[in-house]
Amino acid sequence: MLKNRIIPSLLLKNGRMVKSVRFERYRDVGHPITAAKIYDAQRADELIILDITASQEKRDILFEIVREISAECFMPLGVGGGIRSVADIRMLLRCGADKAVINTAAVEVPGLIGEAAAAFGSSTIVVSIDARKHGSGTYEVFTHAATKATGKDPVAWATEVVARGAGEIFLTAVDRDGTMEGLDLALIRSVADAVSVPVIASGGVGTLEDFKRGIVDGHASAVSAASIFHFTDQSPIKTRKYLVDQGLHVRP
Repeated sequence: MLKNRIIPSLLLKNGRMVKSVRFERYRDVGHPITAAKIYDAQRADELIILDITASQEKRDILFEIVREISAECFMPLGVGGGIRSVADIRMLLRCGADKAVINTAAVEVPGLIGEAAAAFGSSTIVVSIDARKHGSGTYEVFTHAATKATGKDPVAWATEVVARGAGEIFLTAVDRDGTMEGLDLALIRSVADAVSVPVIASGGVGTLEDFKRGIVDGHASAVSAASIFHFTDQSPIKTRKYLVDQGLHVRP
């Protein structure tokens, strides 16, 4: 049985670490390498690093930051933002990343997921899905830091990218991002129940109970969070103890 994971996320903008609310109102929260060292010392299961404006600005990935973080930390690193080709992924892996997190290019470059999975293995390829909820109650996938609508349903899109070779889904509820109001459990569960690969739930974690609910009620394999670690006294260490005490299957 796979262990459930606690995964802090770092959002990068112009090389600095930021935090947003619903993918807007970005606030500088420090240096990414310092934060990565702290999460590594706190025994986070993995770390996800997302350069949130690379695709919008059509610029290169911040390879040097990835290289520096991988040299300082020993937890697995998933890195996304600006990935457009197999060559980009190859360079990321050479810089020390363990997984490539693909969002915009998964939509705009249809063959990329299959080519990348064939080259590096499905376990290396994570497709990031940013979903907004409409007033009608339906959800839609957005790209370019959640600024561009795709017309795609997140469940159908998740099913499609897994069929192409994605080994994991990183699912973010845009409307909950940075609010600390709780995960969108209905969205998470609908995607997790539709695919055979692990789903990382993100967007809205505000309490340690939210980690549990994402796993138990949302059927996610992992929960990713940022604000709760940036702005409260909670940490991956405290989160792990809470989940162990709740009887969840996490790394001791």
